[in-house]
Amino acid sequence: MITTPYETHLKNDNPAIQAKADSRSYRREKRRIGDAFLYGIMAGSLILTILLLFAILVYIGVQSAGYLNFSFILGSGDGGILPMIVTTVYVVLLSLGIALPIGVMTAIYLNEYAGETGLIRVIRLAIETLAGIPSILYGLFGLLFFCRLFKFGQSIAAGAATLSIMILPVIIRTTEESLKTIPDELRSASLSLGATQFQTILHVVLPGALPGIVTSAILAIGRVVGESAPVLLTVGITRNLPKSIFDSGRTLTIHLYYLTKEAINPDDFGKAFATAGVLIILVAIINGAAKCIAGRFNRKWGGGA
Repeated sequence: MITTPYETHLKNDNPAIQAKADSRSYRREKRRIGDAFLYGIMAGSLILTILLLFAILVYIGVQSAGYLNFSFILGSGDGGILPMIVTTVYVVLLSLGIALPIGVMTAIYLNEYAGETGLIRVIRLAIETLAGIPSILYGLFGLLFFCRLFKFGQSIAAGAATLSIMILPVIIRTTEESLKTIPDELRSASLSLGATQFQTILHVVLPGALPGIVTSAILAIGRVVGESAPVLLTVGITRNLPKSIFDSGRTLTIHLYYLTKEAINPDDFGKAFATAGVLIILVAIINGAAKCIAGRFNRKWGGGA
């Protein structure tokens, strides 16, 4: 802001104008200091988070040194975890295969088609309630419903069906929030050019919301991999290599739990940390694959828009 000599003369001669200018300058300086303080807190929190993550990864790597090798990863005997890796991959992929299409289509319906009716409010309340139910209750439900009523027994299919219900609220809510970020002007422009609502959703809305959908899938993967109670009740603890999704098995999380629970010598803890390292690597690979697949769909849909 440019101050003329006349305004400067008025400030010097008029105490009220000078006091107002000083007050404005003080408030501006106060806001600047406050912004700098909050920025410092956020930057410090980010650095602390990265340091904690790095410390956890380094600690797991140090503790698993000497145990994490190809014979440990690819072995299927007492010292190998290949059956657990296969079981974990089956459970994750099957759970996502069931929950992701249902969750995304539900979010699209709630955001693009449904209005704010009483039934929709009840559905939203049910989704939020599902998100707050303890995982052990999902495990009991899966044990009674899928294992016994549907005669699946303790199997990968029963566990994946149970976990798919458990991750549905995460996928629905995250996808719906991502859909809400798409401006209505884009929808109106697409409809005004003659596209149907379905074509608008497919070629305009979904490509823009794809990062949020990928985020929901990554969050769902993290929850599926980290769960123990529902998996223990529905998938089982068998260490054999599963031949189909209707066989029982043991995921890496359950194997890690039993290694630490039954540890009687230092080697058991070393194997537990090696299992944790494999689990982290597996999650990173699955997340990376999800991002690559999403990128391909984004290029395809974006190019066809």
